[in-house]
Amino acid sequence: MHVVPATSSDRGDWATLRRALWPDAEDGDIARMLREPARFIAFIARETNGSAIGFAEASLRHDYVNGCDTSPVGFLEGIYVVPLFRRRGVATSLVHAVEQWSLVQGASELASDALIDNGNSHRMHAALGFQETERVVCFRKRIG
Repeated sequence: MHVVPATSSDRGDWATLRRALWPDAEDGDIARMLREPARFIAFIARETNGSAIGFAEASLRHDYVNGCDTSPVGFLEGIYVVPLFRRRGVATSLVHAVEQWSLVQGASELASDALIDNGNSHRMHAALGFQETERVVCFRKRIG
């Protein structure tokens, strides 16, 4: 298995993996990330035969990131590993690549989030060395 930064030639596999994680994902997000390499990065994990088996997307955030004390902060926007390849170190390799990119971008912290009821994601984050910092419930009110 190897992990490489995603490029325009990875669009097909990347889009397929994104839709597995986010069924409503739009392919336009990929184009935006490719246009802003100082702000966004994606990594694709491939089997030795070239099959895409996972991906991670990250951003560099300069605004306040819950639980962090520094700026900029590397932010793991999403990570997905094909179920057949889970518990084989794929997520670890993807997060390591995100960590290295974040360090090069000047970040000293890596953050992420998950839905409050997504226990699988919470366990994966803990296994990858993330520490829970807080829980929030977001609200909105239409006013117009």
